[in-house]
Amino acid sequence: MRDQDTTPGHPERRLSTKETAELLGVKPETVYAYVSRGQLGSRREPGGRGSTFDAKEVEALARRNRRESSGSSGSGGELSVRTRITLIDKDRYYFRGVDATELAARHSYEEIAEWLWTGELRPGITFTAPKAAVAVARRAVDALPEHAGPTDRLRVAAIAAATADPLRFDLSEDAVLGTARILIPTLVAALPPVRRTHRDEGPLAHRLWARLSGRPSDEVSLRALDTALGLLVDHDLAASTLAVRVAASARAHAYAAVSSGLGVLEGPLHGAASGLAHRLLLDVLDQGDAAPVIADELRAGRRIPGLGHRLYPGEDPRARALFALLKEIPGAAPALAAARDIVATTARHTPLHANVDLALAVLTVSSGMPSTAGETVFAVARTAGWIAHALEEYGERPLRMRPSGHYVGPKPPQPLPE
Repeated sequence: MRDQDTTPGHPERRLSTKETAELLGVKPETVYAYVSRGQLGSRREPGGRGSTFDAKEVEALARRNRRESSGSSGSGGELSVRTRITLIDKDRYYFRGVDATELAARHSYEEIAEWLWTGELRPGITFTAPKAAVAVARRAVDALPEHAGPTDRLRVAAIAAATADPLRFDLSEDAVLGTARILIPTLVAALPPVRRTHRDEGPLAHRLWARLSGRPSDEVSLRALDTALGLLVDHDLAASTLAVRVAASARAHAYAAVSSGLGVLEGPLHGAASGLAHRLLLDVLDQGDAAPVIADELRAGRRIPGLGHRLYPGEDPRARALFALLKEIPGAAPALAAARDIVATTARHTPLHANVDLALAVLTVSSGMPSTAGETVFAVARTAGWIAHALEEYGERPLRMRPSGHYVGPKPPQPLPE
């Protein structure tokens, strides 16, 4: 950092954009983003070619950034990360300040993804994958064993698609957005179709349907699937999203960051939870009564899937929005009744509301989809959110997602083991 005149005629020490970016550990573009958000002031000096910044103000912002990214939230010591993407407040959630359920009711998955990435809506946009990327991803997925799960296939497809993209290491915003618009349709196209006749163009939900159900699609069912994708685009710092941000903090490219998210998503407490709710719903439909099925689950010491959410004291707004749409599908009536029976039966001793996993299970069961379909829907939908978080993280100080370990092992030095 260069020394500047601090005589009485020049009381402020001013920094160039380059010096400010270095001190904050960000790109020069991010410095101007701080200015536009009102977090940093700038001034053009007479005859100067660029903006200058008050050194004290920059240093204060750097200290604040370090404090906010140090892992302390001030409420229980949980990791806290500044984000402008999703807010969860009571029984509602918002994408960039806009009610997410209203967005999903009025806009397609692709339009919501664009809103999440750029803050702009692009009506009618669809994502198209280049044939070369799809061919590479399909060959890799086809080589997997038949018992490979959907997340296995998507992770392999993402890695294969990365190898076909020589520009994957370009982390500029435009390049990452280009990757996102290619990667998501590539993931869908790489999944083996269930129906012999299927389309690889049009809205993403139409293409995904043929990978999940052998039944012909109808307008109401496709709208329900598209809405489910839109509702699941993002949900703040879920475990998989945190993994993506850690990868992006280390400047992993977008394909690698998405692959990190897919790895975490496979856990039964995250993306695979809808599959457990799907199987529970089938058992209730088979028995004709939720009571014996719930009793068996509790006797085995298992929690009832599809109920409750740690972030919502009341009903999960995603479930509420999806259930409202499912009521319009005639074939969904039995599964909806079974879901209501599950909620009513468990409410006798634990007042839990349905969450999005149960609503997603109603969609997959009533559409003739396998139990893994909900996991696929979840993964494809959340890829857009992961890209949004990766983009946000690329604008932050590199490697800031590096908590310190609290060592509790034997006090050194210990003797060498024999």
